[in-house]
Amino acid sequence: MRVAQRIGESVNDDLDESLAGLSGLLTGDQPLQETLVHIAEFGVLAIPGAEGAGLTMLEDDRPQTVVASAEFVRVVDDVQYGLGEGPCLQAVASRKTQTSGSLGGEARWPRFGPRVGRMGVHSVLSLPLLLPDRVVGAMNVYAHAKNAFGPEAVRIGELFARPAAVSVRNALILARSHRLAAQLEAALTNRAVIDQTLGVIMSRTGATPEEAFDRLRAMSQSQHVKVAEVARTLVDKAVRRARARKPAAEPDAASY
Repeated sequence: MRVAQRIGESVNDDLDESLAGLSGLLTGDQPLQETLVHIAEFGVLAIPGAEGAGLTMLEDDRPQTVVASAEFVRVVDDVQYGLGEGPCLQAVASRKTQTSGSLGGEARWPRFGPRVGRMGVHSVLSLPLLLPDRVVGAMNVYAHAKNAFGPEAVRIGELFARPAAVSVRNALILARSHRLAAQLEAALTNRAVIDQTLGVIMSRTGATPEEAFDRLRAMSQSQHVKVAEVARTLVDKAVRRARARKPAAEPDAASY
């Protein structure tokens, strides 16, 4: 009884540690990929018997493993996507947990199961990552041993999958906001360079703003280069010419 109690306490400690890790993931400024890797690693820590886990995201309704805590996980997931059958695909389609302790003889996936079994991977626990309005993906947990995931592992996996789905969604939202901010900053920078270039063209040719932009756009089209890149090149040339024409500074009288 004491041994079983200690095992139960250890499992609960691992789950608590993993959930605490999930809650603190978005407090730092880490890349999306790194955040998703941590989610997969916390899943391995939380679920008894897990040896590796991967996160599958839906891109245009097509599953794609974006991160994996171990290389064999990515290989296994690539097999099921290539075959078009497997626990992850079924978990996403059904919105229900899929598990097997003997993949080599699994009748639900007659092509995937035997092939993965020959690779030495015999147990899987696929958990759909569910939000109230949609499925964001799935977490696929694997083990080489047979019957690695019993009822307790399934229970803990489903407990972990709920906040994991929220963490994945939040990580995607944060990454998207960072990407939009970077695009906006680049757009503002490009606008400033283009305005400078228009000023140069107008001062040299007497063109109106519209005529100056038409000239800039014509150069862009003839060179097959974006307008902002042409503008940046022209501004750089103008700066170099101005510096070249600038007379050398007269020597300080104190130097004589």
